[in-house]
Amino acid sequence: MLRLTTLTSVLALAATSLMAEEIKVGVTPGPHAQIMEEVAKVAAPMGLDIDVVEFSDYVIPNTALVDGDIQANSFQHEPYLDNQMKDRGFELSVVGTTITTPMGIYSDKIKDIADLADDAKVAIPNDPTNGGRALLLLQDLGIITLTEGSGLVPSPLDIQDNPKGLKFLELDAAQLPRTLADVDIAIINTNYATSAGLSPKDDSIAIEKPDSPYVNIIVVRKGDEDLPWVKTLVDAYHSDAVKTFIEQSYDGAVITSW
Repeated sequence: MLRLTTLTSVLALAATSLMAEEIKVGVTPGPHAQIMEEVAKVAAPMGLDIDVVEFSDYVIPNTALVDGDIQANSFQHEPYLDNQMKDRGFELSVVGTTITTPMGIYSDKIKDIADLADDAKVAIPNDPTNGGRALLLLQDLGIITLTEGSGLVPSPLDIQDNPKGLKFLELDAAQLPRTLADVDIAIINTNYATSAGLSPKDDSIAIEKPDSPYVNIIVVRKGDEDLPWVKTLVDAYHSDAVKTFIEQSYDGAVITSW
């Protein structure tokens, strides 16, 4: 009886494996990639085989999704997606929320943001939404003032008051950790900070508040929202196992949305 039960289990597992649906999910390095690897482990017994594909920047994952090279991505917040769809005409849909990764300010030259000198060099991401996010953080800290109505995507042109005369350098987000020797401060997304060995909790000299509007999302092509694998992907991401992994791995630098 034991052998028959064992054989039945093996055959059931084999059948599940044969019927498993395969998808590719695009992510950026760091927490997004690490978490999606855990999601893949949860999704496998649910009949979904996830191939995690890493991209080194913020533009290609949406292009790859539109082109059909991947079936979903998990790396961006909604303001960024909205801007991409507006600028590039992408037809994409949000199917679930994931995590918030607070943006931090880092420096090799000062230990306190209050010590930021006049005419300091400030490196920020060169994409509109994350660059705007960096400027909003500086405004929240009382360092600059942005023009009223600039919304969630201000640019350096929207700076109304800059009493310290800060000099802004707009650079590729992935390269910002490498600029720390050459600038006074760099405002860096958590995934690129952690990939460079920086701890948002221990190494940042200032960090976003946890109630920012920048919760990250799972995105698919418009029209794919109701496909069965989409629900499986979201359910696997929102599992207790993945939540526990995040809480134990990132010491508060990554916050779950569920």
